[in-house]
Amino acid sequence: MMTKIFPAIMVLLSLGAAATYLSAGWQANWRMVLYWSAASVITTVVTW
Repeated sequence: MMTKIFPAIMVLLSLGAAATYLSAGWQANWRMVLYWSAASVITTVVTW
């Protein structure tokens, strides 16, 4: 489990970035929300 701390932090940071863009408004930032959401999904799939 100790080896998956860094990827877990990366997933949380990616989700935090997506939430930040989402809170600023979906219409203006939908591409960035999808980008950061996809980054967290890809990190999760590759790690676990």
